[in-house]
Amino acid sequence: MKGDIVESVVEYLAKEIVEDAEAVEVTIIEEGPDEVVAEVRAAKRDMGRVIGRRGRVARAIRAVAQAAAEEEGLDTGVEFID
Repeated sequence: MKGDIVESVVEYLAKEIVEDAEAVEVTIIEEGPDEVVAEVRAAKRDMGRVIGRRGRVARAIRAVAQAAAEEEGLDTGVEFID
């Protein structure tokens, strides 16, 4: 399936950051032939940790996800869902 590497990487990073790792859920949505979006859900109290101050952690997760997507020949985005 498209985005398997992206899903694994984003899920690993998010679970390492939060306190409640069991609540982390990453869903891959195909946006087009060469594009996927990773939707990240976490416990309400952990969303601040995942996004970080001024979105720094979120930007870092997006950068790593894009690098992982390039391994699959894809373009990716990461959305953080409350």
